[in-house]
Amino acid sequence: MEYKSDIEIARAAHKRPIQEIGAKLGIESDDLLPYGHDKAKVSQRLINAVQDRPDGKLILVTAINPTPAGEGKTTTTVGLGDGLNAIGKKAAVCIREASLGPCFGMKGGAAGGGYAQVVPMEDMNLHFTGDFHAITSAHNLLSAMIDNHIYWGNELEIDIRRVVWRRVLDMNDRALRQITTSLGGVANGFPREAGFDITVASEVMAILCLARNLDDLQKRLGDIIVAYRRDRTPVYCRDIKADGAMTVLLKDAMQPNLVQTLENNPAFVHGGPFANIAHGCNSVTATTTALKLADYVVTEAGFGADLGAEKFMNIKCRKAGIAPSCVVVVATVRAMKMNGGVAKADLGTENVAAVEAGCANLGRHIENVKSFGVPVVVAINHFVTDTDAEVEAVKAYVATQGSEAILCKHWALGSEGTKDLATRVAQIADAGEANFAPIYPDDMSLFDKIDTIAKKIYRADGVVVDGKIREQLKTWEEQGYGNLPVCMAKTQYSFTTDPTQRGAPTGFSVPVREVRLSAGAGFIVAICGEIMTMPGLPRVPSAEQIMLNDAGEIEGLF
Repeated sequence: MEYKSDIEIARAAHKRPIQEIGAKLGIESDDLLPYGHDKAKVSQRLINAVQDRPDGKLILVTAINPTPAGEGKTTTTVGLGDGLNAIGKKAAVCIREASLGPCFGMKGGAAGGGYAQVVPMEDMNLHFTGDFHAITSAHNLLSAMIDNHIYWGNELEIDIRRVVWRRVLDMNDRALRQITTSLGGVANGFPREAGFDITVASEVMAILCLARNLDDLQKRLGDIIVAYRRDRTPVYCRDIKADGAMTVLLKDAMQPNLVQTLENNPAFVHGGPFANIAHGCNSVTATTTALKLADYVVTEAGFGADLGAEKFMNIKCRKAGIAPSCVVVVATVRAMKMNGGVAKADLGTENVAAVEAGCANLGRHIENVKSFGVPVVVAINHFVTDTDAEVEAVKAYVATQGSEAILCKHWALGSEGTKDLATRVAQIADAGEANFAPIYPDDMSLFDKIDTIAKKIYRADGVVVDGKIREQLKTWEEQGYGNLPVCMAKTQYSFTTDPTQRGAPTGFSVPVREVRLSAGAGFIVAICGEIMTMPGLPRVPSAEQIMLNDAGEIEGLF
């Protein structure tokens, strides 16, 4: 079979007008706000109109800890959505938008791959409908208004040493992690230490993805704590009077985007918080709307199940009042071999013993997901170098864990390669086997919530925090924030905070370096180990290969 790159496959797609895609879900043309012929936003009127309908079945796609071999979680999400439609089910896909950071860094885009993609791929991985720009602008408007308030007399008596609202940029730029602002004299304000995070780590991104409507959005924006006074009392976004203008900037960005798969099935693409430094799920608005319009909704949570799926269950489902009927854990033979100690250069050689040795990582993720009371199916994302013996080794191991592994060939075959997975997932979802519950209650202390995740999900001996962090958590509890869930910021590559520790390690602790209160989003962020909220570019960034060819087409994006 002739090899084609993802971008070549996407460019050759036979896309249908977006109105036809909306019609598959019963969306009238008047409720689609088109961005060209192949993208549209869904109107707030429709979102409001479908609220009383019953929900379809929610399917979560997650994965093992990512390796350089690649697992293909988004590809599997899209392939499963197409597979469900191919077996006669009314299904929609819900995924996140792509950040420019990893597109120009090292990960690539977020539209799937091969013959299991969402299109238009180039648009999705670049500016799309402008949602990320709106979030960046709203966030930085608040930053500007804080400094402006201080400049014009500081009526709120903000302690400029305790401004906690940083700026954001949707790019990997390590030089901006820690900066000094307002240099250059009296006209430029009061110099202070500041910094940038990547846009996907912004609390505004988290708020947009958790808000139910524009009123809820503005309330949450107003709840953001931006600074503290000398007496340690908080100053809120609403005190700066920025919440109204921020809501105006985010008005269109709040509406979910509708696009299509290569097989012309509906896909909602909305929001994009990273799962290693934020909560890693697409927007509540997109997911809950899709559940009213489709019988099955396939969504994903970022990185491995220790990050994205944990936050999906403990934060998104808790806040949105939704629950998955089935979870698909994506694994590859190649990744099992890497977890079993095989170097990347040797992954093409059959090594059943290494596959078996590496399955411990998969087993821990299966067990963790089941601890939420949800049935698990493993999708083995097929690569051409996989041998029958290696695939059977994974299947045999998964059977010992009380689950089932199904070989999927959606990258090469589209929906034809996921019909078996789709059939089994639909059976489990329809059987109503799930008995979902988060792994900690709202009224558990904030420290105990962090400790519970470290012990139950990562299998650490516990967390290491200094007295200052413990006191900060107690103070937030006294201020009424004790019922919030926690969002762990941690490396995606390992259950530990050491990215080189693969497999299923034990006998380690999780150091918590810092805690941040996201009062508007409604969670506490615990920053663990060396994780950065502003990533850097790799030695050879993908951006070096991205360019326009003589025909004016984008090359090198994949």
